[in-house]
Amino acid sequence: MGKYILAVDQGTTSSRAVIFDRGGKIVSMAQKEFKQIYPQSGWVEHSSRDIMGSVMAVIAESLARADISAEAIQAIGITNQRETTLVWDKKTGKTVCNAVVWQCRRTADYCEKLKRDGFTEKIYNKTGLVPDAYFSATKIKWILDNVPRARERAEKGELLFGTVDTFLMWHFSKGGIFATDYTNAARTMLFNIHTLQWDKELLRLFDIPESMLPQVKPSGSEFGFTHKSVFGTPLPVCGVAGDQQSALFGQLCLDAGDVKNTYGTGCFLLMNTGGKAVKSGNGLVTTLGACTDGKPPYVLEGSVFVGGAVVQWLRDGLKIIDSAQRSEEIARSVPDNGGVYMVPAFTGLGAPYWDAAARGTLTGITRGATSAHIVRASLEGIAYQVNDIIDAMRKDSGICISRLAVDGGASANDFLMQFQSDISRCEINRPDTVESTAYGAAFLAGLRTGFWKNTDELRALKRGGTVFRSDMKSDEREKLLSGWRDAVGRTLTK
Repeated sequence: MGKYILAVDQGTTSSRAVIFDRGGKIVSMAQKEFKQIYPQSGWVEHSSRDIMGSVMAVIAESLARADISAEAIQAIGITNQRETTLVWDKKTGKTVCNAVVWQCRRTADYCEKLKRDGFTEKIYNKTGLVPDAYFSATKIKWILDNVPRARERAEKGELLFGTVDTFLMWHFSKGGIFATDYTNAARTMLFNIHTLQWDKELLRLFDIPESMLPQVKPSGSEFGFTHKSVFGTPLPVCGVAGDQQSALFGQLCLDAGDVKNTYGTGCFLLMNTGGKAVKSGNGLVTTLGACTDGKPPYVLEGSVFVGGAVVQWLRDGLKIIDSAQRSEEIARSVPDNGGVYMVPAFTGLGAPYWDAAARGTLTGITRGATSAHIVRASLEGIAYQVNDIIDAMRKDSGICISRLAVDGGASANDFLMQFQSDISRCEINRPDTVESTAYGAAFLAGLRTGFWKNTDELRALKRGGTVFRSDMKSDEREKLLSGWRDAVGRTLTK
């Protein structure tokens, strides 16, 4: 038996490899950013070579940093940016075009047409999702309709589709593994979350050949083995989950009512609702959670398209901060937001608004406004968006959310976490190690292979953490929320 679990965390802006020991401690970690491609306004792509190259690089680096060989790895767990769509040649493994990223809005007009044509309820009832460019189905259709000969080749069975997890496993195994898990399949807008099967009616609606689609398994399954030539020895892939469901599992939110939020490029708030698929009346989606058996829990989810990415924009776009870490210090340098609000709708607004045409706005600017006010308003804008989803989730589920488990890069910002607690009236629990996404993939792989016996053993692992509690007065909170609602109203296009 190996001594370690390797978690591969393939995200939107970077790839990471994290090696865990039996005590749940991180032995080594490596991270590599890769290029974001913006062919035109609202479009976002990744090079499949950049994805694969960055993953292989961080795996090699993490092994080197830990001073171990691949033989010491008991299993690999994979977690990935969801919905991002790749279509590749069944024989060569080469993609027919760049990956179409989950943020990409190129199919927004088609999604609006689906709504006008009355497909919203049918799609929601089957998939728990609303027609939106966010999800994979319309991206696949776009590729088949716009890449020369793609549809013809797909209908001949020459092309395969996969989210990033599928693409990685296919290449790790030299074509031996063509599979995905329930959590990733549930985000394609092609998978029936009630029957746990690809939905033939939706495949006809989007005109997608079923031969393109991978086999779907529970997250904690033995998906197969890597090819010996890739890492020098065959390694089992035994845990796969979309990044947000992986974080939910990594935070051990395993019971109905447990809630977590990941502050990554976007923000993703998920509530475990157990065996009940909660139907949202407030703009949330219903999806599936990670499991180690054939019965995935249902999850209520709200997505903020631009979360931590707004801090990247402050650094790389406006150039008013020189590092993400400095944003906290600058935000604290002013006593309040000075009446400035930032609605970072750079790629539209997600839940609970679902306005694809919305674009970012800065409101309340006066001659007294400074770059520090803009930085503070940007961080507060992340928290306001999360709070909108918390409110929607409270209404949909009937559950009083008094505790929120958090993770992701931006959760390291103490100013943001305290403001989130204040504005949302709930306790924020941040573990010492915020790599919950990687933990989830590792936990799934470790449970499958017996590296860890059960979830009780996982709960006993010492991870520590910080707790933030609200100390904001109600009238101040309401005044701030009123300003936010006004700013959102000015941003919405419908």
